[in-house]
Amino acid sequence: MRVRMKQFKAASLMTAIKTPYNAKGEIDFNTYDQLVAEQIKAGVDGIVVGGTTGEGHLLTWEEHLILIAHSVHKHGKDLLIIGNTGSNNTREAIKATQYGFAAGMDATLQINPYYGRSSTAGVSAHFHKLFDIGPAFIYNVPSRTGQDLTPDLIEPLSKHKNFIGVKECTGNDRIAYYEERGIACWSGNDDESAAGRHQHGSHGVISVTSNLVPSLMRQLMDAPNDSLQQRMQPLMEWLFCEPNPIAINTALMMTGAVAPIFRMPYQALTKIQREQGLALLAELAKDEVVGDKLMLMADDDFKYCC
Repeated sequence: MRVRMKQFKAASLMTAIKTPYNAKGEIDFNTYDQLVAEQIKAGVDGIVVGGTTGEGHLLTWEEHLILIAHSVHKHGKDLLIIGNTGSNNTREAIKATQYGFAAGMDATLQINPYYGRSSTAGVSAHFHKLFDIGPAFIYNVPSRTGQDLTPDLIEPLSKHKNFIGVKECTGNDRIAYYEERGIACWSGNDDESAAGRHQHGSHGVISVTSNLVPSLMRQLMDAPNDSLQQRMQPLMEWLFCEPNPIAINTALMMTGAVAPIFRMPYQALTKIQREQGLALLAELAKDEVVGDKLMLMADDDFKYCC
C-alpha cells in the first residue's frame, strides 16, 4: 500500500466527485479530469470515485472500474483515491473491491447491503469479508439503505486492522460519540460538516458541495468560520432540494463545468429551482465556483440518456 493509515486520518476534505457524460452518454474523461484538477487546485485531500454523487449505481461495473483505474493513473500522485466498490451483493462487492485495489486505489468505500438488507450478524460478516481485502471506509446513510449502522455494530468492526472510519450521515451527535471513542468519522452532511469538524471532533467531510465550491469547503474544514458557514448554508440546502446528485449535476451544468447530459432516471431541476440556484450562485465570486459561466438554461437544453 502506498498510503498509510495516518494519511487517511489526516484527510479532512474529500470530494464525492461527479461523473460527467458526453453527447453519446458515455463517461467524459476529459471533463472529468478538468473537474478533478479544480479539486487539486483547491487543496482537496482525496476523491471518492463512483459514489452516490458520481453515480456509481448508474455505471456498469466495467465503467466503474475503468474510472477508478483512470483516477489512480491520472491523479493518484495528487489525491487519495477512494473507490466506491460496495454492493448489496457480497460476492459482487468482493470482486469489485479486489479489482479496485488491483487498479491501485488507496481505499474502498463500503455500504451496508441495501434493499434486501440483512441481520446485524450478516452485515458484520459482509464488512469483514471486504475489510480483509484492504483499507476501507464504511458509509452509513440510512435514508438510502433503509438500515442504520448503529454503534453496537460499528464499534466491533472498528477493531479490524483495515478499518479507516465512517462516513456518517445521521448527524453530529453520533459523530461525537464515535470520535470520543477513537473511531474516525467524516460527515456525510455538508451543512453540518463545519460544526462536526470544529465542535464535535470529526476528521472532516466527504462532500458534495466541494464539487462546485472546493476552495470554500477547504476554508470551512481548515478553521472555524461562522460567517462563511452562514453564507454557504442556503447553497448547501439548495444542493439537496432533490435527492443527490440531481442538484449538483444541474448546478455544474449551469456553470458550464459539464455538458448538460443526465443519465436516467435523473432529471434536471425545474426552472423555478434553477432560478433559486442561479440567485445563490450569482452571490459568489467567479473564482470561487467551478465553471466559467452562469446560465439559467431552458428545459430543452438538458439531454437525457439511458
